Amino acid sequence: MNGIGGSGDFARNAFISIFMTPSSAKGGSISCIVPMVSHVDHTEHDVQVIVTEQGLADLRGLSPKQRAKVVIENCAHPNFKPALREYYDRAQRYSPGRHPPHLLDEVYTFLPNWMANQAARAAWREDATVQADAWKK
Repeated sequence: MNGIGGSGDFARNAFISIFMTPSSAKGGSISCIVPMVSHVDHTEHDVQVIVTEQGLADLRGLSPKQRAKVVIENCAHPNFKPALREYYDRAQRYSPGRHPPHLLDEVYTFLPNWMANQAARAAWREDATVQADAWKK
């Protein structure tokens, strides 16, 4: 989470730190719930509850992996939940044993790539056989 000046002191000393954010921005074209950001003001140790218009994620007492799942299921916009779930599952599979699993080579680009390849995914779901021409649909 990113915040304004002094918000870190407040979050660290609050009885319950609650952060509110929209689930998406720019008219729904981008997700505000993402696996990693390039600049962090408030770490997972400062954030206890996240609230979006989609719901509330109470993160107290959860491991980083549990927190990720709760945030995706309760706070992410429905248009982006499949992409976030897919990233989480792949990160779990390809970075085993890491405390918060991440795919560092794609963490910042997975969402645009996922959106760009939706047509191919739809074609693959319609036809169980993945064919080279599925990308043309």
